[in-house]
Amino acid sequence: MQLSNDWKDYKIIATGNGEKLEDWNGVKLLRPDPQVIWPSKTDLSKTKDLNGHYIRESTGGGRWISKSKMLDEWTINYKDLSFSIKPMGFKHTGLFPEQAINWDTMRGIIRQNKLNYSEPIKVLNLFAYTGGATVACAKEFAFVTHVDAAKGMIERAKINCSLSRIPDTSVRWILDDCKKFMQRELKRGKKYDAIILDPPSYGRGPDGSVFKLEDSLFELIKLATKLLSDKPLFVLLNSYTTGLGASVMQNILRLNLPTGDIKSYELCLPTEEKDIVMPCGNSALWRASI
Repeated sequence: MQLSNDWKDYKIIATGNGEKLEDWNGVKLLRPDPQVIWPSKTDLSKTKDLNGHYIRESTGGGRWISKSKMLDEWTINYKDLSFSIKPMGFKHTGLFPEQAINWDTMRGIIRQNKLNYSEPIKVLNLFAYTGGATVACAKEFAFVTHVDAAKGMIERAKINCSLSRIPDTSVRWILDDCKKFMQRELKRGKKYDAIILDPPSYGRGPDGSVFKLEDSLFELIKLATKLLSDKPLFVLLNSYTTGLGASVMQNILRLNLPTGDIKSYELCLPTEEKDIVMPCGNSALWRASI
């Protein structure tokens, strides 16, 4: 288990009854979470100064209900990184705080190795969403190719880069299906020193193609490894799919990548409740042998 416990602007106050109560830099939000299958000690919806509560609809989807004054958008900081937070559809806010442990890990690897490269380290960030990993790697002066199939998410990632003072020349923005982009990059002979994959459990590409993680992951990793340079640094794989365990992800990396150091772990966030941590998915990290 890896615990992202260095946050100052974010915390989980309480959990229970399928929900988690969070504080995002002074803004309190109550959101559903399928991992919270234990009861709540109190009615979290009656929390004092609760700003927003995401309610699931019986017909599917859901909506935000404003309690106290609800901001449309605000900024949250993690160390020297800054991100825009905005309550959006399907309970999202535009950021996954548990990924901070991976941001720190990637920054450390890049920082330790960048003097061994004559050019900026090239990072390919696939299914890059609003760019948490993009911001983290670019902050260490890596050159990041940010790929996502949703134009709106790329626009939000650009905002995050601007907030964190990332130069425009440090990121290449690609609106595309990740698999098709990798296939074209392979034909072009492009190579990357590090690759990040953060695929959704299920989704649709710009052309309406359906993506299901369990059916596609092995081939995605196989394709991604062909894009690694002669001096690869790492491959990081994230998953929020409940049935895809950390050991499964580790096996997939081991079967596709050269000999190296591989570890897998559950991502968790601390809570203000005694002895309770919030499970938030799994990651697997491959690093080239030194």
